[in-house]
Amino acid sequence: MTEPLQETLLSFAAEAEPDRVSFGLAVTPAGELTSCDDVHDQTPVFSDLYLPEQPNSVSSVFGIDLETPPQRTQGRFLSHPRSALEVTKRDDLHEVVFVAVPPWDEDSIAVFDRAGRRRRLETVDATANPDFPEPVDI
Repeated sequence: MTEPLQETLLSFAAEAEPDRVSFGLAVTPAGELTSCDDVHDQTPVFSDLYLPEQPNSVSSVFGIDLETPPQRTQGRFLSHPRSALEVTKRDDLHEVVFVAVPPWDEDSIAVFDRAGRRRRLETVDATANPDFPEPVDI
């Protein structure tokens, strides 16, 4: 995950507390990011989030964002303002799930696989490379 994305997600979670937040996350190959020299060019790095355009009843009840095509988000960020740093049965399980809890700092975020097993979270101080074009919807 890029450090700017992590900072943004934790900031959104802190602002929303005591409410939960949920965002789809997308990856960019490391070779398309600036300052990502220690990572293989094809390594996927979580770098972007999708903000839901408007809340709807399906999202509220089932925790699923129907407005963002699933193929565009390889992960999900969830805040748990009142529970532990773990995946729960209520969470929308993507291939990769990031969970954060108060106090909303770099030690209060973790990453899990679809089965709920904790994985190692690595952050890179990288941003989108302006020499690469923005993704285009087809």
